[in-house]
Amino acid sequence: MVRVKVYRISSMTDPDTNRPGKMIELVETREATSPPVMPGEEARAVQGVVMQLRSMGVFPWARERVVPKLTLFLTEQEYMLLNLKLEVNEVYDLKFKDGTIHFEVASE
Repeated sequence: MVRVKVYRISSMTDPDTNRPGKMIELVETREATSPPVMPGEEARAVQGVVMQLRSMGVFPWARERVVPKLTLFLTEQEYMLLNLKLEVNEVYDLKFKDGTIHFEVASE
């Protein structure tokens, strides 16, 4: 099982049939890890400069890492057959079993 978040939903046109559809991007989110602390005076100086730049808003603080997991290209008809209204930022548990993919609303 993988916990995924709907990252982006875009409109698209199927290049073969010219029918409207959707591109749905699902990502796995992981906690951002802090960079390893390197010994040495120069490393501490660089980390101090980066901290100053982050506090000024030049480098944003990373809250979570986004890892691409699954992208679906569906026609409108296929999306309706999915029988699941996907919304951006909703979280799902994605289960793979016996050649199927099962979406389940995540219970936090």
